[in-house]
Amino acid sequence: MYIPSNFKELPEVVKNLLIINGLCFLAAISLNNLGFDLVKIFGLHQFQSPDFRPHQIITHLFMHGNLTHLFFNMFALWMFGKILENIWGAKRFLTYYMITGIGAACIHLLISQYQIINISNQIPDMLNLAIEGRYNPSIPISKRLTQLIITPTVGASGAVFGLLLAFGMLFPNTLLYLYFAIPIKAKYFVIAYGLLELYAGISNNPADNVAHFAHLGGMIFGYFLIKYWKKNINYY
Repeated sequence: MYIPSNFKELPEVVKNLLIINGLCFLAAISLNNLGFDLVKIFGLHQFQSPDFRPHQIITHLFMHGNLTHLFFNMFALWMFGKILENIWGAKRFLTYYMITGIGAACIHLLISQYQIINISNQIPDMLNLAIEGRYNPSIPISKRLTQLIITPTVGASGAVFGLLLAFGMLFPNTLLYLYFAIPIKAKYFVIAYGLLELYAGISNNPADNVAHFAHLGGMIFGYFLIKYWKKNINYY
């Protein structure tokens, strides 16, 4: 693995991203206890939702659903992000992080819109109910439509999956340890994780509240951005 001579354990962008995400999580909990829902304001809603705002395509990256969600995203950001920022520098790292995060959101919105349109065509009378947050319990698919429209998407996972993809491309033979015990090369880990996300996304389990296509979107945007950089700019 190539490590720069001026390697920092916690470079500036990664450090500030960790702080911002932590503060946003604490603010969301504190204000929610006062009846003020930050997730509703800054989480990513579908276009049909009355709560959708354009800024949510960016702000959802700094909202998290619970402490576990926040911890694993921030752990991965620290683990992979510190190496990538030390290699790329702050500006390129932040550019990559934001593009993969926003790209992931766009893929998620696109796939969700396809599902919403598909369900709405089957049960057109249900769309207005779903926008109001209601559904017909006698029609199971109408519950899924309501979930798609009213449930906001939150988290830095799309950008984190972009970081994972970048690490796998730059250091394909570096060993990662599953459950801190099972060694696997980074390139195989990335491929396996991507395939699992694709399978989970296609399965479309109604009980699954994970935005799998957002994860894949972060990886896709990351792949093409790295390829572009390698072709057109001095990569390191």
